Amino acid sequence: MYNWSVDTKRLKKNSEEYIVWKLEQTINFGLGKDRLDARQLKKYFGRLNIDPDKKEYLNFILYG
Repeated sequence: MYNWSVDTKRLKKNSEEYIVWKLEQTINFGLGKDRLDARQLKKYFGRLNIDPDKKEYLNFILYG
């Protein structure tokens, strides 16, 4: 994934922030050929800043 507005090299130095940012980007702007890692999604679900409707749908998929 290419993001012109964020310095990903600097962001990768803090791995948790990078993971949360990457999850938010892929959920909000499309996966392309990427897939979401369910373990990471569950681990950082509470920290994600995404659309409430998307968050509710993902919560339903992940936790039933």
